[in-house]
Amino acid sequence: MKKILITGGAGFIGSHVVRLFVNKYPDYQIVNLDKLTYAGNLANLSDIENKPNYSFIKGDIVDAAFVNELFSQHKFNGVIHLAAESHVDRSISNPLEFVMTNVIGTVNLLNASKAYWFQHLNNEKTPLDFRFYHVSTDEVYGTLGETGMFTETTAYDPHSPYSASKASSDHFVRAYHDTFGLDTVISNCSNNYGSYHFPEKLIPLSIYNIKNNKPIPVYGKGENIRDWLFVEDHANAIDVIFHNAKAGTTYNIGGHNEWTNIDLIRLLCKIMDEKLQRPEGESAKLITFVKDRAGHDLRYAIDSSKLKNELGWTPSLQFEEGLEKTVDWFLSHQEWLNNVTSGDYKKYYNEQYVKR
Repeated sequence: MKKILITGGAGFIGSHVVRLFVNKYPDYQIVNLDKLTYAGNLANLSDIENKPNYSFIKGDIVDAAFVNELFSQHKFNGVIHLAAESHVDRSISNPLEFVMTNVIGTVNLLNASKAYWFQHLNNEKTPLDFRFYHVSTDEVYGTLGETGMFTETTAYDPHSPYSASKASSDHFVRAYHDTFGLDTVISNCSNNYGSYHFPEKLIPLSIYNIKNNKPIPVYGKGENIRDWLFVEDHANAIDVIFHNAKAGTTYNIGGHNEWTNIDLIRLLCKIMDEKLQRPEGESAKLITFVKDRAGHDLRYAIDSSKLKNELGWTPSLQFEEGLEKTVDWFLSHQEWLNNVTSGDYKKYYNEQYVKR
């Protein structure tokens, strides 16, 4: 039985990856490690929490002694590393927090992986079946003009403390492969959307505000362009890469869905009007333009043809279909959304689960 450590598994993307691996691979033991910061919510995984091949550990990857002990106890066959501080606005107000989690935390995991792998090499006749998979972002590449797309060979050019911290962690992962021979792979994804998305991000925040007749904040003139990736498609891509990529490789994961922020919000308003049986154009009246974010990248676009050509992955949904599915999920999970927005999930779910 393989034992896989998934870090950040109580977060948005991480919970989808944990669910996929637990359900798809009953012969794997999946260990979910999460610090349970504001964005970590164990209610995201209530449907699998009692599965025999799933376990949760609360802990901080910044604590090197804790991470080393974790590896000593569990003898993992692989790591899928998603734990990260990821909100750009928060990185602008508190860059050091992003350095600690995204850089120091990643290096702690790499050190523990290397030490365990080396120990096994010295004691066993056959190489250890071990892989370190680092999940990163397209923001490390910087910004694009009106044309062009990010490829795996695009030079790094981060513009925010968040993207700078992720770029640094990417470099460390590659260095541990090149220097020590550790089996590592990296993926850089575009903006994700879907169920269980924490409502500080654009789409879930807008859904919540429209539902409650609150202003929908849009930076600048809403001209910034993003490529949107359905989170379940992303989880499937991670599965494919983890099991099939060659050591030391990098893959970009994109949804092939470029939208300006304002066009996205207008589409969302239209869908919400239909779902809430409001007059057409009613929700759009809530759109409120606010001061632009500092260092706001104009456009991201991912070329994921390498992933398609080499490993056969393509996104399953176009954005309009995925967005409608996302709206339906949030409208049918009002209790989850209200608990996250109020902070009650911390008091009533996370604390009780960890005590069990």
